Amino acid sequence: MTIDHSAIEADRERIRRQYLLPHRPSSSARGLHHFALLSSDVEQTIRFYQDLLEFPLTEIFENRDYKGSNHFFFDIGNGNLLAFFDFPGLDLAPYQEVLGGLHHIAISVDPATWERLKGKLEMAGVPHQIESGASIYFRDPDGARLELLADHLGEMYGSRVL
Repeated sequence: MTIDHSAIEADRERIRRQYLLPHRPSSSARGLHHFALLSSDVEQTIRFYQDLLEFPLTEIFENRDYKGSNHFFFDIGNGNLLAFFDFPGLDLAPYQEVLGGLHHIAISVDPATWERLKGKLEMAGVPHQIESGASIYFRDPDGARLELLADHLGEMYGSRVL
């Protein structure tokens, strides 16, 4: 399959002209309350996110929609939470990338924390990939793709996106 890069760039520019407003209005949202993922093992997930990535567990309670299931939360800073559900008794297939599915979750950390967490991932033997010297990509124990990004919130590779 041959990709026509000039056509893709022309389309990107058309979309930019049509939809990027010169005076962007305020969002109707207050922020990301939580992003929910699935966990096959609650304690394994807590050890990974709290002990390895240093995201404190903030609460765990029964999932209102599925008796016996846990709903638990980690603080990822700036008033944002990463949440998980386990579904005991359900045969959940492993993570598969599909259109409309999760690609990855990018979490901003300061450069010193990025270096420390990179070292912790290496010491724990977590396979990872570094891109542009500011992004580290890896998977959690259930296969969810994560990115630790040393850029500030609202920036991407030195460009303002917010």
